[in-house]
Amino acid sequence: MAVEFGIQPTPNPNALKFSASQPFLEGRLSARAGDTPDSELAQSLIGIDGVESIFGFQDFLTVNKFPESDWDELVPQIQKVLETL
Repeated sequence: MAVEFGIQPTPNPNALKFSASQPFLEGRLSARAGDTPDSELAQSLIGIDGVESIFGFQDFLTVNKFPESDWDELVPQIQKVLETL
């Protein structure tokens, strides 16, 4: 069964929460722009131009963008990465 994600706004306009239909992480996942994370998922997400940081735990992932970045451009790229799970 594929993991499905819903997207929810947060109080921070530069952050979106991606909630999964089931746990997809074993523990915590975090990275900031410029990091070289061990996780392939973290590498793929932080490698998206405009993503400032990510934080995830079990069944959710919060993605923070740089203020000048546009969610309309980032969300499809993030979804493409998440579809590989």
